[in-house]
Amino acid sequence: MIGRLPIIDISPDNDLGPVKAVPGERFTVGATVIREGHDSLAAGVVVHSPRGRREALVPMREKAPGTDRYEAEISLPSEGDWSFSIESWTDPFATWLHVARVKLPLGVDTDLVLEEGARLLARAARRTPRDPALSEAATLLRDTSTDPMERFTTAVTDEVVAAMDRKPLRELVTRSKRTKVVVHRERALFGSWYEFFPRSEGARVDVAPGEEASGTLSDAAKRLPAIADMGFDVVYLPPIHPVGTAHRKGRDNTLTAGPGDPGSVWAIGSSEGGHDAVHPDLGTLEDFDTFVAVASDHGLEIALDLALQCSPDHPWVSEHPEWFTTRADGSIAYAENPPKKYQDIYPLCFDSDFEGLYAEVLRVVRHWIDHGVRIFRVDNPHTKPVAFWERLLAEVAERDPDVLFLAEAFTRPAMMRTLAKIGFHQSYTYFTWRNDKDELTEYLTELSRETAHYLRPNLFANTPDILHAYLQRGGRPAFEARAVLAALLSPTWGIYSGFELCENTPAHPGSEEYLHSEKYEYRPRDWAGADASGTTIAPLITRLNELRRAHPALRELRNLRFHHVDRPELICFSKHRPGAPGEPDDVVLVVVNLDPHHAREATVHLDLPSIGRTWEEDLKVTDELTGRSYTWRASNYVRLDPATGPAHVFTVNGR
Repeated sequence: MIGRLPIIDISPDNDLGPVKAVPGERFTVGATVIREGHDSLAAGVVVHSPRGRREALVPMREKAPGTDRYEAEISLPSEGDWSFSIESWTDPFATWLHVARVKLPLGVDTDLVLEEGARLLARAARRTPRDPALSEAATLLRDTSTDPMERFTTAVTDEVVAAMDRKPLRELVTRSKRTKVVVHRERALFGSWYEFFPRSEGARVDVAPGEEASGTLSDAAKRLPAIADMGFDVVYLPPIHPVGTAHRKGRDNTLTAGPGDPGSVWAIGSSEGGHDAVHPDLGTLEDFDTFVAVASDHGLEIALDLALQCSPDHPWVSEHPEWFTTRADGSIAYAENPPKKYQDIYPLCFDSDFEGLYAEVLRVVRHWIDHGVRIFRVDNPHTKPVAFWERLLAEVAERDPDVLFLAEAFTRPAMMRTLAKIGFHQSYTYFTWRNDKDELTEYLTELSRETAHYLRPNLFANTPDILHAYLQRGGRPAFEARAVLAALLSPTWGIYSGFELCENTPAHPGSEEYLHSEKYEYRPRDWAGADASGTTIAPLITRLNELRRAHPALRELRNLRFHHVDRPELICFSKHRPGAPGEPDDVVLVVVNLDPHHAREATVHLDLPSIGRTWEEDLKVTDELTGRSYTWRASNYVRLDPATGPAHVFTVNGR
């Protein structure tokens, strides 16, 4: 049933779950509020705490005169299940004020209008008996010894109007339903991710065929200080479980494995254990605990892959054949996406024993939570029932609300959005396939505005599966440009190990697979040699992560704004966070040359009001990548040569 003063089209809203935020994250609440007639209308956002208490009423302002669209910006201070509602009311004093300003100069109903105003002010004064200003104003309006207009201007001062705005008379108060907002810990929105295969660190490959040996978790732990020094927050590990031998894939995804080939880590399970076990080549569960502890000592969290699929050797296959699809010939169906076939992997079937399979997955998740994992990167969640994830994530959150789930779902938009709506804290995106200015502008505008209240994008610049042609053909400048874009467009970004070395050789022309893919073989890297020779872009990555931590504007998503550039090869965007009272705003302004082969020049036209400045202001900007300072205005000449650096990353000095 609609209220006395209709409140409709409330935003943000999530039809499948709560709106998402993190502590201190600013977001806009909007609603269309209408009423019959011409009386003045007002609205506000009521904030309700996790305990249900009314914490604040934040005034809303009409977005533009005559639109009936009201907005306010709010933030929530702490984690928990918050909510907000909209209140609307008629404001009799504001209505009277409008009428008085029209009628009194014309001499229409002067005594009657002034008496009506006096009654409203007297009514308001009774709420604040210790403040005589409103009662004095009422008395002045009733002073018939002076001219009506003089009585009005003497009584209704700016101070009186401001007092009535602060604490208005409210009539016909109408309340909307509550909108739930779940406030997660900051890592749900902000963080830098680094993916690497522990088995490659310290692996022995320069030996006779068949004698190759895996690196261990202890070897991998030696890489953690360097990852932390680059400024990463999260280390993501592909599956660390035993790998099956049946139909094991060989190097470069060949159907026959050689004697020393380790197989795909996503072919999970063998006689040595399943999803709750550590591959013996990597070490023991105690070694994993030590790895987590070393990571924590360096300020790093561990994200573990949750890949719900099995090798034909997985214990579940013999113990629970009902969890798999049996074909007409009695064989278990392996994974395939015709014409691709994955004979080494059996997908799970959730239709025969949903409850049994659900209980086992919940047990596995809690097993790793108990061993220090607070983040899960979920492999291909779109190939499992959405209802399964909705229930699992909700049940995990009841006991461990700090545990986060990232959806690795490179699939159709509707499924990606639905997974985010039902509870996934973060989502992979199409970023790797968005490379020109129009694509980036359209897609990141969608991510930062249309879906930001429920889908948090994690912009991975590459993955073990995705080596985009842009990186293959663009060399080091392409890697530098993509790092700047991923790190500064979104509060969460990531790279797969080898990105900093600009590894860009595909399996074959037209392929996005890496040659000698680490998914199927050990790939130890000469980190020290790369540092010594300068063939790494790790210094740039380190600087980007330093800037992300230093600038609050870069820790937000919804504040992204694009600016016009008169050449398609250059893109410009900004992040702006208003400062607290008495403190300067934080503004970061970025220009990137998207052409990795040629120097490009253009004019950048800034939307200065979008970064809190007037059109006439000059900006003192400092390029945080070179240390050079400039004076910028609304329009600015830019030239960027990929040979010397494909981007400007400006911070804007205070006024």
